[in-house]
Amino acid sequence: MTTNALKSGSTAGRAGDRIFSTAALSAGVLILLTLFAVAVFLFIQALPTFTADPAEISGGEGFFAYIFPIIIGTVIAAAIALLIATPIGIAVALFISHYAPRSIAGPLGYVIDLLAAIPSVIYGAWGYLVLAPALVPGYQWLAENLGFIPIFGGPASQTGKTMFTAGIVLAVMVLPIITSLCREIFLQTPKLHEEAALALGATRWEMITTAVLPFARPGIISAVMLGLGRALGETMAVALVLSTGALIPSLIQSGNQTIAAEIALNFPEAFGLRLAELIAAGLVLFVITLVVNMIARAIIARHKEFSGAN
Repeated sequence: MTTNALKSGSTAGRAGDRIFSTAALSAGVLILLTLFAVAVFLFIQALPTFTADPAEISGGEGFFAYIFPIIIGTVIAAAIALLIATPIGIAVALFISHYAPRSIAGPLGYVIDLLAAIPSVIYGAWGYLVLAPALVPGYQWLAENLGFIPIFGGPASQTGKTMFTAGIVLAVMVLPIITSLCREIFLQTPKLHEEAALALGATRWEMITTAVLPFARPGIISAVMLGLGRALGETMAVALVLSTGALIPSLIQSGNQTIAAEIALNFPEAFGLRLAELIAAGLVLFVITLVVNMIARAIIARHKEFSGAN
């Protein structure tokens, strides 16, 4: 009877494994099919833009001349956000996971998680009404003292609605994502690695640099890429903060735009070829996001050999 029970349990276990494997495979295939369907839809809807006379495209010089400035604007805004948010996010995550007392680490972690739940329009309103005017004196100082550097060339914006302001707002928005993920990854560092480093005489910081950060490197890259995806696709906050304009090399002048904000501002009134242009811009953003994630996965795969078992 015991043998029969064991066989019955083994058969049920194998059936459960098959069901779970099939469900997981189906979910993966469904995701791929969804992405493929989105790409096909965007391409078909954007096709009139690629076949139209360049003079009929916004700006009169073809789609590339139209899309290139806002691609650059999108990349610049996302780069500013990551340059600000990444070191701060990692530092805050290390403080919560390895330095702060438990009585402080818990509430601080909850506050960080809460920041991620704030709607983007709130961040945009804050950037437009509070941050932008507060940065105007700083922009004027940069234009007067560092104007010889192209990115700080004047005249400085009198409204503060610049690419640098948009980058700061995006940095605040992606900071909770990077911090929360890095915190969880740092807490998963094998205790044996940390204790071994401390036993060999390492300080707490040396233990972090030799045990925690190498173990967490793939996770940190994943967190940064998730933050980058949020920065690339953010719409309303950027639309509220930026002034629509042509590509400007300076970060403290009004102007520039991002792909997501360009679509959001113009889509409600668009029709015909103009609608196709905006969908084509969405296709470009889709491709950029896909390429960025593929690069991130390749980087993570190169460092996956470091794990708790090593």
